[in-house]
Amino acid sequence: MRKKIPTITRPDPAYAASLRPEVEEDPGREEVQRVETIPRPVSIEASVAEEDLAPGQGTPSAPRPQPRQDTAAGIAPPEMMSSPRIRRIQATRKIDIRVSALERQEEALIDCGVDPAHVIRAALRRAVRNWQLGPDFVPPSEEQRTRITEWRARTSLAVDAGAVTALLRAHDPLDVLSKWTLIRGQLEPRVWAEIDALLDEIADRAAAAQDAPGEPRI
Repeated sequence: MRKKIPTITRPDPAYAASLRPEVEEDPGREEVQRVETIPRPVSIEASVAEEDLAPGQGTPSAPRPQPRQDTAAGIAPPEMMSSPRIRRIQATRKIDIRVSALERQEEALIDCGVDPAHVIRAALRRAVRNWQLGPDFVPPSEEQRTRITEWRARTSLAVDAGAVTALLRAHDPLDVLSKWTLIRGQLEPRVWAEIDALLDEIADRAAAAQDAPGEPRI
């Protein structure tokens, strides 16, 4: 059996005295601790910034750096700023145009499966996308146009005013003809060529759709 340790219920002076360690007095130790706890004086010279000294006292103050102009933020020095470029806008003149397909294109337009009027308007947009009116007069083509007026595409087109003036001086000095008569010889052949190209594209797509294998029927 273990020996039961007695529980102390009240302070026992004799027992507490026996627990106190005997410490020899060391006068030198107390002196060392007193020296270590004494705070060191803060240097007054170190606390004074050089830039706060008045002229003639301590170290002369250094000039403060000037703020650098940040070119990345959009602020550039005057020597780097260039004069704004002036963009000239080309003078144009609007002309009403009326474009029809050719008579030889009627059958293909009817059989293509697309509204012929839509095909003609799409061809007109392609023809004028990168077209520029030239100063030389081209007489209108003598090819037979279609008589189906529902297919005609009508719009207004902005062309170079200088080219129109040159055409007027050379072929219509009295300005009695319509402006469409002056430019149709240059534009109509481009529209007819685009109609042929669109008809070929539609036929190729229809043939590809027929040749593609369909889903098996149940």
